[in-house]
Amino acid sequence: MASLTSLISSPPSSTNNIFPKRTSQLSAPIGRLQTLRKSQLAVTCKSSNGRSDPFDEVLAAAAAASRRDVLLGLGAGLYGAGAFVTDPFSAAFARPIDGPSQDVCKLATPSPGNPLQIECCPPAMAGRESKPFQFPSPSEPKRIRRPAHLASQDKEYVEKYKLAMKRMKCLPPEDPRSFFQQAKVHCAYCNGSYVQSSHTNLGLQIHFSWLFLPFHRMYLHFYERILGSLIQDPTFALPFWNWDHEDGMAIAEMFKDPESPLFDGLRNVHHLPSNKPLDLRWDRVTEDKPFERIRDDNYARVYELMVSGAQRRLEFFGPKYRAGDPPPAGGGGTSERLHNMAHLWTGGHNQQFGEDMGNFYSAGRDPIFYVHHCNVDRLWNVWKTIGGFRFDFDDYDYLNTSFLFYDENSDLIKIKVKDVLDPQALGLEYEDRPIPWRNSRPVPTAANAARTATAAAFGGPITSPSAFPLVLEKVTTVMVPRPKKGRTAKEKSAASEILVVEGIELEGDKVVQFEVVINDDPDNPSGPSNSEFAGSFLNIPHVHGNNGHNKFVTGLRMDITELLEDIGAENDDQIQVTLVPKKSDGPVTIGGLKIEYSS
Repeated sequence: MASLTSLISSPPSSTNNIFPKRTSQLSAPIGRLQTLRKSQLAVTCKSSNGRSDPFDEVLAAAAAASRRDVLLGLGAGLYGAGAFVTDPFSAAFARPIDGPSQDVCKLATPSPGNPLQIECCPPAMAGRESKPFQFPSPSEPKRIRRPAHLASQDKEYVEKYKLAMKRMKCLPPEDPRSFFQQAKVHCAYCNGSYVQSSHTNLGLQIHFSWLFLPFHRMYLHFYERILGSLIQDPTFALPFWNWDHEDGMAIAEMFKDPESPLFDGLRNVHHLPSNKPLDLRWDRVTEDKPFERIRDDNYARVYELMVSGAQRRLEFFGPKYRAGDPPPAGGGGTSERLHNMAHLWTGGHNQQFGEDMGNFYSAGRDPIFYVHHCNVDRLWNVWKTIGGFRFDFDDYDYLNTSFLFYDENSDLIKIKVKDVLDPQALGLEYEDRPIPWRNSRPVPTAANAARTATAAAFGGPITSPSAFPLVLEKVTTVMVPRPKKGRTAKEKSAASEILVVEGIELEGDKVVQFEVVINDDPDNPSGPSNSEFAGSFLNIPHVHGNNGHNKFVTGLRMDITELLEDIGAENDDQIQVTLVPKKSDGPVTIGGLKIEYSS
């Protein structure tokens, strides 16, 4: 491993002759966003036209560019590894997504109809073929990810991390290893730029489905290896934002220095102080909650989304998504819902579109994005250790879905989901940390703890099911019949009871959030630390990627098997469900509620 002194004295070349200079294709820049970008890159790295920020360069260079599809020219065919499943019947009828189209990539936008058009597509790579992913050699040293708040105390590590980030930000913007291009990866895959290779009339979206976790693991893998290569340190590992432990809930100190390449000027300034823990139930209004309340609610939320609400893999990962399916709509599995609030809480509260972290198109521009997703990735590992039915899918289409990334050698790599299911095979480990939320099972309110009343006695008024669909503008309570009451332990083991809020219609570029409680006082609804809290819905602004139409319909699924036990409602014929709207930027329509079972 090279010493820090030698790394500083012998930086790698910032040129790459493989990649020709090219003109950006982003249209109609907005002067306001140019102003916002002034503090985006703390390190001054002059780009080709003398600007200090490649994001600014793109905004300025594309004033005359029209709205159009962009030909990537990434080469003629994709070549990947052999099939993981040998059953010829399964393979014959398989529909795995074979990555994004190499020929079509669309301009993105923060909001449909907005004049700001953003090129999120990778550099032109005409005539180049992708290479199949190769696992790191077992002889390579392991990369061990540490909690960011502890890594901040390691001065040598922080300096290496800063050096790696500085060099990444100083690479030419057209270099696929540059921070400029790495940040665009999330935009391309998440904000409507890419289409499916075999169905170019359909957008490709890696959120809201079973692809959310494996895609982001791939993204982190290549990003991390690029950083390590830039400082000649194969052991370099990203830290993880340990927000599921009280000691690591605040933004780590290493990300707060305005002169550091780890800093992003488009963060919520109210959330930078060391005594400001990430609030997984932030309502976008309240900033003065006691630390203990935030901690306890956070632990209860993680428990809900990792334990009681994630007993089945479909509920944890999200719905299945195959080639030929339209891009999945918002909602996703509990693993994704657990991660959403950190985006909104970190992003600029006074920015038009929540930049950077608060919008999918710009989230990758904040170095803390990758550290946040490292913790999400870590929790995937933790979830599989809890037991029960918590294991990865073995579906052929899931295992053989593939994506394209550039590696530390600037090679285009085709990687499949099956390649990333074992972190150790990727040369990756996480430092062990206590898991306090494992023992944070919520408790029922006093009314349910000593309950003798029926569900109908928890207050009203009660909304008739015939009133749906309805615009959720106020607290709304409805009685939901249960298909079966008094289920046996065997029945519960075979299938979880799922409360479904269906027909949730909203605009994708708007923040929309509401909470759901069961058998609770509508005038004083419970929070996550009480058993009556069933879950919440939160949409992070994005463009849906469905041919420019951004209104979509989705649903919210909540496993209430354990909840019903805790509030003494297992023998009820119906439950009282209350929808509690929170501060949103646009209307949301609810189609109805029902109960179904998930095996």
